[in-house]
Amino acid sequence: MTTTLITGANKGLGFETARRLIAAGHTVYLGSRNAERGRRAASELGARLVVLDVTDDESVAAAAGTVEAGGGLDVLINNAGIEGRTPDGGVVDAAHTTGEFMHTLFDTNVFGVVRVLHAFLPLLARSDAPVVVNVSSGLASITGASAYVYPGVAYPASKAAVNMVTVLYAKAFPDIRINSVEPGYTKTDLNANTGTQTVEEGAEIIVRTAQATGGPTGGFFSAHGPLPW
Repeated sequence: MTTTLITGANKGLGFETARRLIAAGHTVYLGSRNAERGRRAASELGARLVVLDVTDDESVAAAAGTVEAGGGLDVLINNAGIEGRTPDGGVVDAAHTTGEFMHTLFDTNVFGVVRVLHAFLPLLARSDAPVVVNVSSGLASITGASAYVYPGVAYPASKAAVNMVTVLYAKAFPDIRINSVEPGYTKTDLNANTGTQTVEEGAEIIVRTAQATGGPTGGFFSAHGPLPW
C-alpha cells in the first residue's frame, strides 16, 4: 500500500488530489495548518489528519514524527502555497511589491517546501519507490514570462525558485523521483476563485505524477507534457 502526504490538503487542489489518491488505494495523510478544517476534510475523505504548518519548523518536525510512527512515507506532495492578493482580489503588481510581501510568499512557497523536504527525506529514503511532487505554476517559466504580461512579481518568482529546488534535489537524491507540476489556472481560494479550470482538471497532473511508476526526475510538467524552464 502506498502512503502519501499532501500539504495544504484541506481544500482546493490538495483536497481533490487526496480524494483521487484515496480512491486509487493510497493511504493519505491530509496536511492542514488549521486543525478543525483539517479534521472536517479528513473525515469527509477518509484520510489521516496531520496538522502541518509549512512555515513552522516545530510543526513540520512533529508531522514527520506522526507519519514515521504510522509506518513511513512513499509519496510527498508539496501543495501548500499562497499567491497573495489585494483586498479586492487583484494581483499585487510590481509597484506595490515589497520585501515583506516577497518574504511572506517565499516563506510558504519556497522555504516551506525545503522545510518539508528536509524533514521527510529520511522517510522517503526508506520507501521502495519514493516520489516527490512539487506543485508549481506555469507562471514560474522564465521562457513563458518573456511571451506574456503578468503584473505580479512575488508569486512567479517563488514558483521559479521551487522549480530550481526541484532540479537540485532531484540531482542530489537520484533514487527519489522529484518533479514540479503545473496544474493550470484552477479556480481555488489561492487566486480568489478567478481560475478557469475546475479542481478536477487541475489535480490531474498532480495525481498522474504521484502515481507514475518510473519516468523522469527533475522535470517540469503540465497535463500536456514537459514545460520550458
